[in-house]
Amino acid sequence: MRQRSISAALICLALLGSANGEEKLSMSDADRKMYAELLESNPAEMDVAEGEQLFGELIGTTEYAKMLGVKEKELPKYIAGFPRYIEPAKKVVTLAQSVQMAAAYAGKPVPKLESKEMVKMSAYVKSLANGQKTNIDVEANAHMKEMMTLGQQVFEERRGGRGLSCNNCHSKEIVGRRLRMQQLPDLGAKETAAAGTWPAYRMTKSQMVTLDKRMQQCMKNALMAEIPLGSREIVALEVYVTNKTKGNPINIPSVKR
Repeated sequence: MRQRSISAALICLALLGSANGEEKLSMSDADRKMYAELLESNPAEMDVAEGEQLFGELIGTTEYAKMLGVKEKELPKYIAGFPRYIEPAKKVVTLAQSVQMAAAYAGKPVPKLESKEMVKMSAYVKSLANGQKTNIDVEANAHMKEMMTLGQQVFEERRGGRGLSCNNCHSKEIVGRRLRMQQLPDLGAKETAAAGTWPAYRMTKSQMVTLDKRMQQCMKNALMAEIPLGSREIVALEVYVTNKTKGNPINIPSVKR
């Protein structure tokens, strides 16, 4: 165990330089220009618009609110509280999973979590909460408490060929340093708040990506086995990460490197 910890530490030191020493490795002028242009004209806005059409054809906000047991006008604030425990499901679910539930509730085909259609619909539904503050309540019930605990375990567990954890790149001691020319973000900061800024358009992928899919991409880069979308572990991880964002505004879709 000690040898693995030392190895992981050496890998991190090799990958991470001091913030000052690595300043020159930040975005190139071309990337910076592209980023500024994308902020003015985000390609993902078209995906959100398409998501609105797809969602309207599949379910619509009226039926969605009915399935959730809330008034339609209450949707923005309610959406800002995902992941959350849903009584019909008898478990804690993500926003995308609630869309799947609503489709099943309406007797419609249930879209897969990894499908392009679901990504677009998830972004649209999340955008209904734009301007709201993330209000996840991890103390709401025993189900949320359990998932919060599990999420922290997943976040801190060392896995894969490099013996790394999510915490290796997102602990307070590491935030602000650079990994592969990219500054490691504070997952709870207003500007980079994970739960409030995903789904987002990723410049390096030229497409919109959801938070759970972004987590999988991190796992792949760290040589970890990717936790399946919709699994109890990935939902718990989203609960834990979203709680770091609590109180920060939602702004969908954002632009990420």
